[in-house]
Amino acid sequence: MAQAHPQFFAADYARDTGDEATVARLEALARLLDGAFAIPGTNQRVGLDAIIGLVPVLGSAATAVVSAYIIMEARRLGVPRWKVARMVGNVALDSVLGSIPIAGNVFDVFFRSNKRNVRILLDHLGGRRSAREIDGTAVRVGERPR
Repeated sequence: MAQAHPQFFAADYARDTGDEATVARLEALARLLDGAFAIPGTNQRVGLDAIIGLVPVLGSAATAVVSAYIIMEARRLGVPRWKVARMVGNVALDSVLGSIPIAGNVFDVFFRSNKRNVRILLDHLGGRRSAREIDGTAVRVGERPR
């Protein structure tokens, strides 16, 4: 029988309980739910929210429960009630429209409520951006300034 290597689980042992670790965990969860897998031949990504949403009503309910965790953690991190209400509205819209049989699956692909909610949380915590967002002005290489 193979034995697990401890270096594979080093991140679990060293998990920090601070706000930075919580935000990183919520970003990873939102990425998993809203954009974990690339559709081959397109530039579109889908997540577990759209895949689990293929199960008519239970799929949307299950992903709404997981999305509620993001809202709970945001409230614990001090997000004001009006922003929490926006987050609840995002999840409610995603759950209600996502439960419609075929159109709801298409809606789940394009409306990413969990990424929206994490963006609301990041804006509240001082505008901290994820590693994929560029802050500043982008200029094409070889383009002359006017």
